[in-house]
Amino acid sequence: MGIKGKNDRMVVLACEDCKERNYTTTKNKKNIKERLELNKYCPTCKKHTTHKETK
Repeated sequence: MGIKGKNDRMVVLACEDCKERNYTTTKNKKNIKERLELNKYCPTCKKHTTHKETK
């Protein structure tokens, strides 16, 4: 169940380099069909890396 409404779903973002799951966010699955890909800070790698949505 999403936080904002029935179309919003929680997704987990994982670091591309170390595969650590660091962040959670919401996404509207009606509007955004593809997987999210954001640049975020990874505390394990200690640098900014690309984080992709996991299953």
